[in-house]
Amino acid sequence: MSSSFPSMKPDVTLSLTIPSSNPSHSFKPEERSVKLIQLLLTCANHVTSGNIHRADTCLRRISQLASVTGDSMQRLAVRFAVALANRIIRRWPGVYKALNHSEPISPNLGWAREAHSMFSKSFPYMTCSYVVLTQTLSKAMSWDRVIHIIDMGSGDPQLWAQLLTKLCHGPMGPPEVKITCVSINKKLLDDLGIILMKEAKSLDMIFQYNPLNVTLMDLTKDMLDIRPGEALAFVSILNLHVLLADDDHVDMHFKVNGDKDPTNENKKISEFLSMLRSMSPKLVLLIEQESDHNLTSLVDGFVEGLHYYSAVFDSIDTIFNIGEISGEDRVRLEDVVGKEILNIVACEGLERVERHERIARWAVRLSRARFKPVNLWLGAMEEAQQVIEGCGPVGYKVVTHRPGLMICWHDRPIYSISAWII
Repeated sequence: MSSSFPSMKPDVTLSLTIPSSNPSHSFKPEERSVKLIQLLLTCANHVTSGNIHRADTCLRRISQLASVTGDSMQRLAVRFAVALANRIIRRWPGVYKALNHSEPISPNLGWAREAHSMFSKSFPYMTCSYVVLTQTLSKAMSWDRVIHIIDMGSGDPQLWAQLLTKLCHGPMGPPEVKITCVSINKKLLDDLGIILMKEAKSLDMIFQYNPLNVTLMDLTKDMLDIRPGEALAFVSILNLHVLLADDDHVDMHFKVNGDKDPTNENKKISEFLSMLRSMSPKLVLLIEQESDHNLTSLVDGFVEGLHYYSAVFDSIDTIFNIGEISGEDRVRLEDVVGKEILNIVACEGLERVERHERIARWAVRLSRARFKPVNLWLGAMEEAQQVIEGCGPVGYKVVTHRPGLMICWHDRPIYSISAWII
C-alpha cells in the first residue's frame, strides 16, 4: 500500500494516507472536514466539466488531508476520492480495465447485508429492520396454512430462521412454508438452504426451499412456482433499486444528455411491479436506503452521497470509539461501504446499480402500480425501538414516516421500511 497519492500513474486501488510532511496539521478537525468537503465538491465539478488537470490538483490536495486511519470525515473522503479517481480513469477504458481487470465495481449485495453478520449487535440497522419484517409477516399470515415467502435478494438466514420460529408458534400451529430466494450468489443460496432445512426440521415444520440463481432483472413469474392456495409475500431488502438501472443517455465521458423526467418511469421496474401484482400477493415488504442516489447530475448525486454516507461513517466511528468493534472489523465494514460509494460515483448506465431513492419516491412508484400502503404493526415498532435502546445511547432511533418508518442515526435517516398490499 502506497504511503502517498501516486503521481506517476493512476492506481485507483490505493488508499489515501497522510504524508509525513502533512499540511493537515495546520487545520483543526472541524476546519479540515469543511476543507475536505469543499475539495471533494470542487473535484466533482471539475470531473463533470472534463477539466482533468484541475481535478487531479484537487485529488492531490485531498490526499494530504484524508486518511484511512483518521477521523470519520477523513476516512469518508478517502472513499469518495477513490471513486472520483475511478470515474476519471474510466474515460480511458483500456487503462481502466488494465488496472481493474479482475474486480468489477458493481456490488452484488448491499453493504448492510454483508456487514450485518459481523455487527448485528453493535450496528443495529438490519436487526431492527428484521424485527419489523418478522413481526409484520407473522401477524399478516398468522391464520394462513400454506405460506410462500419470496426473498428478493437478501439470503440472510437469521431473518428467515426467526420468521420460521414465529410462524411455528402462531395461533394455528406450524403452517406449511415455502421460501424462495433469488440471488446470483450460489454459495449464499446453498448455505441458506442448509440452515433453513435444519431449522424447519427442528421445529417439525413442513418446509420447502426454492433457490433461484438469477438476478432480479432476469426473474420471471414461471420461475417462482406459485401454486393455488398459497398466501404469498414478497420481501426486498436493499435490492429492488437495482431494477432502476438504465442507460441514462450518457456518452463515453459520462456527460448526461438531458435531465431525467420524474414522470417517465423506468420500464423495467414498472414491468416488475406489474408482474408482482399479477400474482396477487398478500403483502410486499420493502427496505431501501433512505437517500437519493439516482440522479443524472454527478454533483447533485455527490452531495447526496456525502450527506448520507457521512451519517454511516459517523455511526461506525462511534461504535468503534466505544469499543463495540475492532479496528480490523471497522476497516472491513468501511471497505464494504466503499464499494457502494464507488458504484454510485464512478459508474453510469447499466453498470450503476446502487440507485437509492427515498421512501416518498417509492410510494409514488408503488401507487402507480396499484399497490396500497398498510400500517406496520405497532408491536413491531415497539420491539424495534427496544433493540435500538439496548445498544446504548449512541444515536440510533426509529421514527414513523408515512407510508412506513425510518431507522435513523440521530436525525439522519439510513433505512426506510414500508409494507404494501393490492
